[in-house]
Amino acid sequence: MSVSSTPPLALPSWLPPDEMLRLVVDMSVTGLIFYTPIYDPADGTTIVDFRFELLNAAAQRMMRMPEHPTLTHNEQWPHSREHGTFDFHVEAYLTGEPREYKINYQADGYDNFYHLVARRAGQGLLVSFTDTADQPRSPVELALRESQAREKAARAEAEAQRQQLHSLLMQAPASIASMEGPELVFTLVNPLYQRLVGDRQLLGKPLRQAWPELEGQGFLELLEGVYRTGETYYGNEQVAYIDRQNTGRPEAIYFNFIYQAARNGTGTITGVFIFAYDVTEQVLSRHRVEQQEQQTNVLNEELASTNEELHASNEEVLANNLALSVAQQELKIINADLEARVAARTWELRQAQLEEQRQRTRLERFFMQAPAGICVLDGPELVFELVNPAYQALLPTRPLLGRPFREAVPELADHPVMDVFRRIYATGTPHEEYATLVPLVRDSDGVIEDRYFDYVQQPRFDEHGRIDGVLVFAFEVTEQVLARQATEASTRRLRLLTDALPVLISYVDRERRYQFANHAYKAWFNQEPAALLGRSVESIVGSESFANLVPYMERALAGEQVDFNARMPYRPDFIKHIHTSYVPDVQNGQVLGFYTLITDITDQVQARERVQDLNEELAAINEELQASNEELLNTNQQLLRSNVDLDNFIYTASHDLKAPISNIEGLLYALNEELPPEVSGTGNVSPILSRMLDSVNRFKRTISHLTEVSKLQKEHAPATTPVDLASVIDDVRLDLEPLLHEIHAELVVDVAHCPPILFPEKNLRSVVYNLLSNALKYRAPDRQPRVELRCRTQEQYMVMEVRDNGLGIEEAQLPRLFSMFQRFHDHVEGSGIGLYMVKKMVENAGGRIEVTSQPGQGTSFFIYFRLYASPAS
Repeated sequence: MSVSSTPPLALPSWLPPDEMLRLVVDMSVTGLIFYTPIYDPADGTTIVDFRFELLNAAAQRMMRMPEHPTLTHNEQWPHSREHGTFDFHVEAYLTGEPREYKINYQADGYDNFYHLVARRAGQGLLVSFTDTADQPRSPVELALRESQAREKAARAEAEAQRQQLHSLLMQAPASIASMEGPELVFTLVNPLYQRLVGDRQLLGKPLRQAWPELEGQGFLELLEGVYRTGETYYGNEQVAYIDRQNTGRPEAIYFNFIYQAARNGTGTITGVFIFAYDVTEQVLSRHRVEQQEQQTNVLNEELASTNEELHASNEEVLANNLALSVAQQELKIINADLEARVAARTWELRQAQLEEQRQRTRLERFFMQAPAGICVLDGPELVFELVNPAYQALLPTRPLLGRPFREAVPELADHPVMDVFRRIYATGTPHEEYATLVPLVRDSDGVIEDRYFDYVQQPRFDEHGRIDGVLVFAFEVTEQVLARQATEASTRRLRLLTDALPVLISYVDRERRYQFANHAYKAWFNQEPAALLGRSVESIVGSESFANLVPYMERALAGEQVDFNARMPYRPDFIKHIHTSYVPDVQNGQVLGFYTLITDITDQVQARERVQDLNEELAAINEELQASNEELLNTNQQLLRSNVDLDNFIYTASHDLKAPISNIEGLLYALNEELPPEVSGTGNVSPILSRMLDSVNRFKRTISHLTEVSKLQKEHAPATTPVDLASVIDDVRLDLEPLLHEIHAELVVDVAHCPPILFPEKNLRSVVYNLLSNALKYRAPDRQPRVELRCRTQEQYMVMEVRDNGLGIEEAQLPRLFSMFQRFHDHVEGSGIGLYMVKKMVENAGGRIEVTSQPGQGTSFFIYFRLYASPAS
C-alpha cells in the first residue's frame, strides 16, 4: 500500500478543522478505533497491549462497546494474538505505514468477517474496519453459514456418540483392545485389558513387541490370520501363559475371546478387535470339582470292594466281632471324611456358579446400559430373547421380548434385513451396514416413515460352537443422514448459485488439488468443472501461471487470507489479469485448504493502461501549455505596462488639459463681458458663445469621467461595507426631485425588505444615480414616465431591478451598451461613460449586471450585489 501524494483538503474558512474531523468521525459508516500503546515496564520499548482512547458511533455499534472502554485490546479479545490481529496492530504502529488485514474472527463471542486498515497517527494508532454482520449478508453467504452450522452440529453429535462408545468400552467388564495395520499396532486398550500386563506399555506398540511371552502359544498367528483373511475366531476357555507382573514368570490364564477383523467404509480390513473374558476362576473351580469327583469315585469303589469282602467273609466277621467293630469305626471315619469332601466340593462348585452368575449379570448390565441398541434373536425364528432399553426405544410401544422378529416388526417381513438375518444364521458370516434406509411404522399414527440406521449383525454360538441366534448392534442415524442430505441439497443450491456468478470460485486442498470448481472455469479452461476435481492446480493453469500463485498459496495454507492482483499467461493466446482472494478453511486449528474467488479485471487493467498512455500524452500537452502560459505571462506583463502607461497618459492628459480648458472658459466669459450689448445681442453671437461654453463644460466632464475610469481600472477589490440600499435611494431621490417634478415622472420604490449589501457606499450611490437618471432622460415622449425600483434575494446575491417604460434599445445594440462612449440617442445630453462605469463598479465588487429591453416599451436592468452576512447569521 502506498501513501497518497494528494495535497491536504482545503477546508472553508468558516469550518474549523477540529469541527470537520468530529463530523467525519461521527458520521462515518465504518468503524473507527483510536488506540495508544502499552509498553512492557521491564524494558519500556516492547508493546504488550493497546489502550482504547475512542470509538466512533459505528465502532460502538459493531463491537457492542462504549465510546471509552475501560478494558484493553487484549482483555477485550484474549485470542487476538493467536489469530494474528494483535501482531498486525503492532506492525502498523512500529512501521508508521498503512497496513491492511482481513480475517474471519471466530473467537471471544465474535463470528464475523472483518476488513481492517490501520495507520499510526502521532503517538496513537487509528484503525478503520468494516464488519459483514453490519451489512445484509448475501444468499450465498447465508447458505454457506447454515451449511457450516449443520455440519458442525453433525460433527459434534458424532463426536458425542464416539465419546459415549469410548466410555462404554472403557467401562466394559470384558478385556477389549483394537489393533491396526499389518503390524497390528495397539490403538485402543481398555483398563481390564491393560490389567493383564500390569504397567507394561501397550498403546502404540506392535503385537509381537508388546506380547513377547505369547510367542509359540498360537495366539499371535491367530490374530495375524484374522487380519489376513477377515474370518472371525472364537476361543473358549483357552489357556494363555502371561507374565502379568512382568517378573519373567508367566502364569496360566484361561480366556473366552473373539478375534474380529475391523474394516473401513469400503470394506477393507484395517485391523483386528479383541473381546476377551478372564474365566480362570471358573475353569480352575471346575477342574477342582472334577478332581474331587474322581476322588469320590475312587473312595466309593474302595467302599464297594470292602463291602464285598465283608459280605464274603461274613462268618469271619462274626467270628472276629472285635475286628469288625474296629473296621466299622474306621468306615464311619472314612464316610465322615467323604461327606466333608463332598460338601466342600459342592460349596466350591456353588461359588463358581455364583461367580459365573455375577459375570453374566455384569455383562447383562453392560449391554442393558449401552447407548447402542442391542438385541439377541434366538433360534431360526429369530425370537427376541434379549432387548436392551436403547433398542426398545427404537420401537417404544411395541412388545418385543418373546416374539419372532417377523411378528414384532411386520413391515420388515419382506425387507432385505430379513434376508441378512437368514444368511447370518445359515452361514455364521457377520454383516455390517451404514446409513441404511429402514421404513418403520410410526406407533403414534401408523404412518410409515423413513429411518436410517448403522448396524452390526453377527451370529451367536452355543457351547458346542453351533449357531443358535443372531446378535444385533444398531444406532439410529436418521438425523445425521437427513442433515447430510440437507447439506448435500444446500451444496447443490450453492453450486447453482456459484455457477450463476461470473467469477471463478473453487476449493483447493493442502495438496493444491481442486476439490470444487464452479461453471465459470469451463469458459476459461475448456473443461467441465467435474473434470478438474482431484487434479493439481498446476496441471490446469500451466507452469508459468502456477509459479505466480505459489507464494500466495503458501500464505493461505498458513492460515492467512490473501488478496492479490496478477497477470496470468494461461495459454499463449489466453492471458488474463485477475484479482484473487484466498480464504483459508480452518477447522479445529488446522488449515484443510482454501477457497478461491477470481475476478477478471483484464478490461480494467487495459483501461488503466490506456489512461496511463493518455496521461503521458496529457503531460506532453501540459508542457506545451506551460510554454504557452509563459508566453501569455509575458504578454500580460506587457499589457500591465501598457495599462500603467495608459493610466499615466490619462492622468497626464486630464491634468494638462484642465488648465487650457479653464483658460478657454475664462476667455469666453471675458469676451462675453467685453462685447458691446448691441453686438452680443444681435445675430448669432450669443448662441455661438453659449454653444462654445457648453462644449467647454462637456469637455470638462469628459476629462473628469476619464479620471474616474482610470480610478476604476485600478480598483479591482474596493473596500466594502454593509450598506442599506433604501437610505442610498432616498438620498438619490432628493437629487433627482427637480427633474421628477419637471417631467411629472412616477418613481415606485419597494426595497424596505432588502438586506444590507457589501458595496462601497459612494459607488452604490453612483450606480443608483446613473440608472435612475438614464431611465428619466431616455423617457418616451408620448406617455408619463414610470420607473420601478425593487429588490429580491437569489442565493448569495441581492438583485436590484430597475424597470422603465422609456424608449428602449434595439437588440443588436445591447452587446455594446456598456462600452465606453457608446450613445444610442443623440437628442439627450451625455458622454457615454456612465453605464461603463456602473458595470465596472459592480464587477469590481464581485457582482454582475444584466439587461433586457424592447424598443418602444422600455428597459430593465438587473444588478446582482453580494449579500452582507452578519456574524449573528
